[in-house]
Parts: sequence; C-alpha cells; structure tokens
Amino acid sequence: MQSKGLRKIQTQGVHHITIIGADRQTSIDFWEGVLGMPFVFDQPNLDNPNEGHLYFDPGDGRLITIFTNEEREPDDTPVPEATGSLHHLALNVSQATFWQVAERLDARGVPHSGPVDRGFMDSIYFRDPLGLRIELASYRFEPPEGCRHSDVMIEAHRIRVERGDHNIDRVHLADAIELLVQLRQQSLSESRDARNPY
Repeated sequence: MQSKGLRKIQTQGVHHITIIGADRQTSIDFWEGVLGMPFVFDQPNLDNPNEGHLYFDPGDGRLITIFTNEEREPDDTPVPEATGSLHHLALNVSQATFWQVAERLDARGVPHSGPVDRGFMDSIYFRDPLGLRIELASYRFEPPEGCRHSDVMIEAHRIRVERGDHNIDRVHLADAIELLVQLRQQSLSESRDARNPY
C-alpha cells in the first residue's frame, strides 16, 4: 500500500560508479591495461584537491571513476565484506572474451575462480590490485529484438517458479525467449504451437 503523498524517485540506469583508488598509474594499468576500458576523462577531485579523478568507459558509455592519490599505496588485502559494503563489481563481457579470461589472468599471475556456471550466465571472479572482487559475467542468451536481458530474466523466473525448479537454467531462458517472441511478434498462423514437419 502506498503511503499518501509518497512518490517514487524513478531511476533509469547506473550513471557511474566511483571507487577509491591508490595511485594514478595503478588505476590506469588495471582499468585500461587489464580490462580494456578507455581512459576518457581526467580532472582533479572537486571535493578534495589532493586527489585526482579518473574516468573510464566500461563499454556501455556509462562511467567507472577512480579517486586517486599518489600518497596511497596499492594494498591487495580483500575489501571487507561487512553489511552495507560492496561485495563485488560485475562487468559484462562477450562469450568470446569470457572463454579467454582465465588464460589472460593466468598470464599475469592473477588468482581467479575459474569459470562458474550460473545457469543463465557464466562468471569468473578475481580481485583488482586493491582487493576489490571483480566478476566478469557473460549472458548465455541474446534477448529477442525489442527486449532487454531483464525482460527475458523476469519471464524465465516465472517459468522456473511455476515448474518448481531451483534456479534459472538454459531451458527456462529458451522458453522465456519463445514466449516473448510470441507476445511481441504477430503471425498469420492460426496456431503457433510446436509442430513436426518431418
């Protein structure tokens, strides 16, 4: 029930994420030199004249920004996982890239989880030079034209729950995609049921 006079503040996506970094070069070497994010903007931290503020494009035109300070040393101690803390930062990669990640991290001597099966996506986890857990995630599906990944996910969730399955897997995704195509794309056929022409 909505309280009288209360209205939502509707968000429309992540604008940017800001991380407290160490020195400038460590940030550039990791975000651009390891993860391939173009370094697109550089200015002082407007709230702290002793810090720099570096901006990187993670691949979707949004921004990941880093506060840098030449007096801060890189420390790879894992970031605390306390209530309210950031558990990990997940970044999207293509399937082609995903299956190269372990080898490319191994070449740098970076410990990682290896590929992890999440049913609807593949994941691999490792830590940045400052101890932040990074997830590189790759969806196992492309949404139908005019749909977003979240449209497929909500339908796959409903199908999974209806069937009593533990987690979303490929079959739920495939059935969700079929349902979304039927809902969004018209057909001249009287029946769109599956058939066997063989």
